[in-house]
Amino acid sequence: MAFERVGVVGLGTMGAGIAEVFARAGLRVIGVEADAEALARGRGHLERSTGRAADKGRLTAQERAEILGRVTLTTAREDLRDADLVVEAIPEILDYKISLFRDLDRICKPETVLATNTSSLSVTAVAAATGRPGRVVGLHFFNPAPVMRLVEVVSTVVSEPAVVRDVTELAGRLGKTAVSVGDRAGFVVNRLLLPYLNHAAVLMEQGVAGRDDIDLAMKQGVGLPMGPFTLLDLIGLDTAYEVMGVLFDETRDRRHAPAPLLRELVTAGLLGRKSGRGFYGEEQARSCAPGRSGVISFDVAGQGAQELARRLAAAGFKQVSEGADVVLRLADRPVVEHAVRLPDPATMVGVHLVGDRVAELAATVLTSGDAARAATDLMKVAGLTPVACKDRAGFVVDALLLPYLNDAVRMYDSGYASIGDIDAAMRLGCGYPAGPFEMLESLGLARVRDGLRALYAEYREPAFAPAPLLDQLVTAGASEFPRR
Repeated sequence: MAFERVGVVGLGTMGAGIAEVFARAGLRVIGVEADAEALARGRGHLERSTGRAADKGRLTAQERAEILGRVTLTTAREDLRDADLVVEAIPEILDYKISLFRDLDRICKPETVLATNTSSLSVTAVAAATGRPGRVVGLHFFNPAPVMRLVEVVSTVVSEPAVVRDVTELAGRLGKTAVSVGDRAGFVVNRLLLPYLNHAAVLMEQGVAGRDDIDLAMKQGVGLPMGPFTLLDLIGLDTAYEVMGVLFDETRDRRHAPAPLLRELVTAGLLGRKSGRGFYGEEQARSCAPGRSGVISFDVAGQGAQELARRLAAAGFKQVSEGADVVLRLADRPVVEHAVRLPDPATMVGVHLVGDRVAELAATVLTSGDAARAATDLMKVAGLTPVACKDRAGFVVDALLLPYLNDAVRMYDSGYASIGDIDAAMRLGCGYPAGPFEMLESLGLARVRDGLRALYAEYREPAFAPAPLLDQLVTAGASEFPRR
């Protein structure tokens, strides 16, 4: 089917962005809102977005005028009668979407394809409410739609293959990379991303580490574009809470239960950027500037200790085997198990180096405040960003990263999506430097498997147990996943 005239219902930030994407590709767009006030806001979104692109030299003044000229704005749904495709981008409330699709089914010509931009709700339930379920699909764009290159094309058990093919080809025409998936809560990106973000909120609530330290660890240590709390504020805490609720309703996995802290913030109206305050307010996450206080003697042990000792010695600090101010342990098991073997357990701090920029510092219940401060200063002068956390399996980075990687393995092993599609979805949908399977193979399958075993041993969370496929590959001595 040739799509030339497209309707977009709902012109909030996302809907207006979708309308802009279609107009940029040369399609005629009919944008629909509920009333004149909402329509004016939608027009403002379009004008500001294209204006920013023009200011940055990405559009000429003529191109901007042509894009805006292809968009017709209206409050009358009846104006969609001749559209070839209609995409809804209204709030994530299933009853609202079903009501809208019933109305669109009445208004639009029989061959029109109806698409929902839902990020988590059942596309099947929406399709079943119409008289054309085979011509209803999910078309999930990512914010900001004109910039993000990924589109998830979601088919149901009754979707017509030709419709799915045509919509996927349209995504290519829009300059997007399409990932075709089935109708499961969260699809690919949100099914992997949101549990990771939710888990970060749980770790913060449990006091494993603070907001800023968790964000720093994941951004600087793993190389993600932003930390989990910054990203939650960008997405909207209410959206994250709703998606987690949908995931939990489908899976009944307690790890998918929304973090109580999310519920509290949403109830208080602290939704992130959209409300002006969420996990962050006006302030930004602090950065750790290098510094030192006084002369500190240290000892260091564990795998990788020699390189850290060299960096500290080069900075002028003295390594001693007895009577050190602080004993740094690059831990391979709970730090407290090493601490109790020392003459002075209060001097031990666990260290986990993440990449070449971050050092997670785990204080035990026996660690003194002086030792913790000394370890922090040592890391700074060694050119590392210190991240304070409790002595828990995985510290911060592994506790967040490894379950996410494990979820990706389970998703692939279930046949829901290919390795290539999963990696592309997370790179393009989230801006990650690498997809989960690229990360797995870079870290080493055995290291990830063993880290998951440690998390499972401590928390007894079934989702932390290594996926059977991962366990089997490590047992077989494989270093990468089979592509099929």
